[in-house]
Amino acid sequence: MPTSTLILDSVSIQQKIHRIAYQILERNYDEQELYLVGIQGNGYLFAEKLAAFLKTITKTTIHLCSLSLNKKKPNKDEMEYDFDLKSLNKKTVILVDDVANTGRTVAYALKPLLDCLPKKIEVAVLVDREHKLFPISSDYVGLSLSTTHKEHVNVVFEDEEEAVYLV
Repeated sequence: MPTSTLILDSVSIQQKIHRIAYQILERNYDEQELYLVGIQGNGYLFAEKLAAFLKTITKTTIHLCSLSLNKKKPNKDEMEYDFDLKSLNKKTVILVDDVANTGRTVAYALKPLLDCLPKKIEVAVLVDREHKLFPISSDYVGLSLSTTHKEHVNVVFEDEEEAVYLV
C-alpha cells in the first residue's frame, strides 16, 4: 500500500483560497461580474469554496457554474455545463480545477468556453504539478509542486476532512 504525505491541511487550504480570491479581485478590480466555472468533482467543490469567500469580500457579482467532461477521454463524451454559453459573452471567466497535471483537462474544458466570446479566461487551481504536456498555464495557484510522474496528488473535500495528500 502506498504511503501518503499530507501537503495541505484544512487551515492551509483556507489560506490558499483566501489568497487566490484576493488575487482574482486585484486582477479584475474593474469587473462587475465574474464567472467561476468549476470542473466536475473536486474542481467544482474548490470553485464553490472560492465563490463563497469571494462573495464575503466583494460587491462584484460572482456566478458559480459547473462543467463536466470525461477526464480520461475528454474528446469521447459530450461536455455538460449548467450555464448558457451566451451569458459568457464579453465576461471574465475563471476556469477552476483542483489539480493541474498535464493541462489536458483544462485544455479540453476551454473548448466550449471559446465558442462564445468571453472578455478573458483565466485558470485557478489549488495544486499545480508542473507536468504540462499541453500549453496551459495557471493564473492562480495555491501550491506548485515538482513531483515525479509516478506520484499522485489526492485532494479531499469532505465534511470531516479537507486536505491534500501526495501519494
